[in-house]
Amino acid sequence: MSYESNDPRSALASSPPAPARANIPAQYLDFSALPPDEISPLGSRTWWARAQNVVVGHSLVRAGEHLERAGQPDEYLVLFPDASAAAEVVWTGSGSDKARVTGRSVVVVPPGDSRIEVQADTSVVRLFSPRATDLAARCRNRCAYTEPDPNVAAFAPWPDPVDGFRIRVHPIDEFPYEQGRFGRIFRCSTIMVNVFDPDYGPRDTAHLSPHHHDDFEQVSLALDGRYTHHIRTPWTPDLAAWRADEHVEVGSPSVTVIPPPAVHTSNAVGQERNQLVDVFCPPRLDFSQRPGWVLAAEEYPVPGAAS
Repeated sequence: MSYESNDPRSALASSPPAPARANIPAQYLDFSALPPDEISPLGSRTWWARAQNVVVGHSLVRAGEHLERAGQPDEYLVLFPDASAAAEVVWTGSGSDKARVTGRSVVVVPPGDSRIEVQADTSVVRLFSPRATDLAARCRNRCAYTEPDPNVAAFAPWPDPVDGFRIRVHPIDEFPYEQGRFGRIFRCSTIMVNVFDPDYGPRDTAHLSPHHHDDFEQVSLALDGRYTHHIRTPWTPDLAAWRADEHVEVGSPSVTVIPPPAVHTSNAVGQERNQLVDVFCPPRLDFSQRPGWVLAAEEYPVPGAAS
C-alpha cells in the first residue's frame, strides 16, 4: 500500500502487492447525470445502485415524506449528510423505538419494520447489506452482479450489538477529527462508513494514496464536488484479461464501486466543496482493530473477540 508517513493508514499492517488476478469492471454511477429510479407523489427522487455486498439508496427528499422499510432482515445505516436535516426514525420490529434526528448524522436502524419521517427537504442515504434482495433488484446496475464477483468474500454479518437492537443516532459534528485517527468511522453489524470532512478545492496530486484490497469492495459515495477515480487492474499471465488504467471523473451525488484487487485512489478536481464517504460491507476488520478508530466501538463486538 502506498501511504505516506503522515497518513494514519500507514499504521495498518502492510500487505503484499496486488495479487495477480483480474478484477471485474468498476462501476461508476453519476446520479447528477442520470434520471432518478423513483419519484414519489411528493416529488422526492431516489437513485439505487449496488455493489456485490452493498445496496445504496440516495434520495433527495421532500418534507413530509415517509421512507418505509418492511421486513428488513438485518441492520442498516442511514446517513443524513446535510446540516439542515430534520427527521424522526421509527422502528417497530421485534421491539420498538424512535429517535429524533437533527443535522448531519449517521443512524443505525434495527431489523424489521421501520420508517424515516422527513420533516425538512434534505438528502438521505440508506445503506443495506445484500440480504435486502428486493432493493438490490431495483438497482440500475444489478446486471453487473448476476454472477457473484469471485474476488469478494461472501457477506456475513458481524455480531449483534451488546445491548440489543435499538435506533442509534450518531451526530457527526460531535466527533471532530483527531490526530492519528483516519477520518470518522461508524459501523453496525452489517455496514461501515467513513465520513470525511469536506475539502475545498482540488487534491494535491503529488500526494495520492494508491492501494488495493484483497477481498472486499470499496464504495465511494461523492456527496459534493467532482472527483477523478483512478483504477488499475493487476496484470495476470493472460493478456486478454489486461485492461487500460481508468481515470474517470464523476460529479455528485455519485457512487463508484471499486472491486478487489484493483489498485485505486481518487482526487477531488473541482474548486468547490468536495466530500466523499467510503462504505464497506461487512465492516473492515483492520480499521476495527485500531484503537479509537471506530466511534462508539464499544456497542458492537468484533468477530472472534473474547466475550
